[in-house]
Order: sequence, then C-alpha cells, then structure tokens
Amino acid sequence: MTVGAGEVVYRQGNVQCSAVGIRWSDNELNAAMDGRVAAVLFDDEGKANIKNILAGVTETDFTQDNLRRLLEGSVEIEDWRVGEAIAECFCTDHRRCSFPWPDGRDERKTRSSLPGADLVGFGVDDDGACFAFGEVKTSSQCNYPPNVMYGPKGMKQQLENLRDDENIRDDLVRYLGHRAGSAPWRAQYKRAARRYILNTSDIQLYGCLVRDVEADRKDLRVLFCNLGANRPEGTCIVLLAIYLPQGSLDGIGGKMISRQAGAER
Repeated sequence: MTVGAGEVVYRQGNVQCSAVGIRWSDNELNAAMDGRVAAVLFDDEGKANIKNILAGVTETDFTQDNLRRLLEGSVEIEDWRVGEAIAECFCTDHRRCSFPWPDGRDERKTRSSLPGADLVGFGVDDDGACFAFGEVKTSSQCNYPPNVMYGPKGMKQQLENLRDDENIRDDLVRYLGHRAGSAPWRAQYKRAARRYILNTSDIQLYGCLVRDVEADRKDLRVLFCNLGANRPEGTCIVLLAIYLPQGSLDGIGGKMISRQAGAER
C-alpha cells in the first residue's frame, strides 16, 4: 500500500530543479500512520530479518518475551522521526526512489542522530539508477520559511554541502557500498556507482520539508532559487513541502507508538 499522493498546491521549476508543495488530507495521514509510515518508522523489515535469524533460539515464554523486548527497542519516538518516515515513504512511492538501508540500523545508542544525510539510496530517471541523497526537516513553526531551513544545520546548508562537496557524497556512496554485499539491491548499486564514477554530480538531491501549517510557496521559493542557480551539470534537485493537517505534528511520535501497540494486540 502506497502513501497518498496528496494535492499539489504549488509547483515551480522543471525536471532538473523543482519545488512542489503537497497537501495531505486527514484520511491520507491516518492511512499512512497505520500503514507504510509505521512500517518504515518501526523498521518492520529489519525486525523480521532478525526474527528469522533467531528462529528456534527462543524456547520458553521467558526468552520469547525477551526477544520481543529486544526487537521493540525504544518506547519513545521523537516527532521529527515521523516526519522523516513520511518524507521517505512519499519519495519512495511517488518519486521512484528507494532507501534500502534505514539509518536506524546503524545507531549504536538508542535514538542517536547520525551524520551524513537523512535519506541515502537510489533514484531512477531515463538513464536508469542513480544515487539519491536527501535531507528532511519537520516544523510546526508559522514562519515562512521556518527556522529549520537556515543556520549551520539548516536544510539550505545541508543541501548545499551535498551539492558542492564531493567528499561528503563519496562517504555516502561508500556507506551504501559496505552494505550492498549480497543485498538484493547490489545490482542497482553497481549501476548507480558507474554513473557516479563517470560524473560525481550525477545524483538526485532531495530536500523535504514536513509541515502542519497552511501551505505557502514562500517555504521553498528562496531555497529553490539559491540551489538552482549553482546546480552542477547532472544534478537533479527536488524540493518538496508536505503539508499535513493543521496541528497534527504535535505529539505524533507518541501517537505512532499507541497505534502500533493497538495493532499488535
């Protein structure tokens, strides 16, 4: 089941550099929270893999309870993590992307924040697979754009770093390569890597802003102009603002945990 495509409320640019505002309805958000977003947020695929590896290890009710505790992990989810899951699902379902290795699998301490990029994976265009890197920001602030767009850790700076710094992109390519191994997406990695080696700017770059306020094109307008003005040949830049129903972000992490607990009963 895919997440909702939403209603396009504004759009500017072209296939090489674009900024699009998407509005989700209550029904689309609720369906995503009970379906695809939950599966990504709680890494259902990763847990299933561990459970499969440990099949037969648990022999008593006690050990089965411990296995469930091990797989469940933290009982707290920050609201911004739900925003990241929403952005990932939307790009996967409606932008021909895939992000096969969730960064949560690399956390050595619960709920740590890893450097690099929020979204690391693949995109597809007329020439086939390429690398796709993205940053996600979540904000309820009524400013247009919100403060998360600027500053040393703001989306503008992070996207400029990904666009301009070959060393950062190289790190991400190696990061995926270390995990490709015998993975089902190994061939996709090789195709994307071939393009990257020929032109290290041949990537898709995503900036995703998740909001629960009224839609306004001012959220992305300046960033679109700044990033597009110095876009390297081969880089495709996609800016997305996903507008959730007003007020829905407050406490959404806790709501996801409650929904998950209800689904497992």
